[in-house]
Amino acid sequence: MTQLYRTVITTIGPDVADLAEGGVVILFAEGAPPELAEVAVLHRAEGEAGAAPAPGDVLRIGGRDFAITAIGETAWRKVADMGHVVFNFSGVASPDRPGEICLEETKGAAVLPLLVPGAAIEILART
Repeated sequence: MTQLYRTVITTIGPDVADLAEGGVVILFAEGAPPELAEVAVLHRAEGEAGAAPAPGDVLRIGGRDFAITAIGETAWRKVADMGHVVFNFSGVASPDRPGEICLEETKGAAVLPLLVPGAAIEILART
């Protein structure tokens, strides 16, 4: 697999668990305003974002892989420009919002333990 993006979790906002239980994880780069940091996983990117992923590619959090099912029209640009994205673990083939990346349906309880400071988040192309 080809790495398109890699970042490392630095801080977990106090409201992340509630959102993750509902299948949503919000990422913001370090330095996000406090009101956004409360609901977000803050991270520090390692390098620039590569080519945009496609459905069938992989999001890897802390060594666990999740299949990407859909990508909103502005999601990858937001990742590259400001380190912001919404991961939606709903399994849908068409995103509800332009800034989200949809992933295979996964219970929040399976995602939450992976969200720890120091864990890597990678987006990988299957080709």
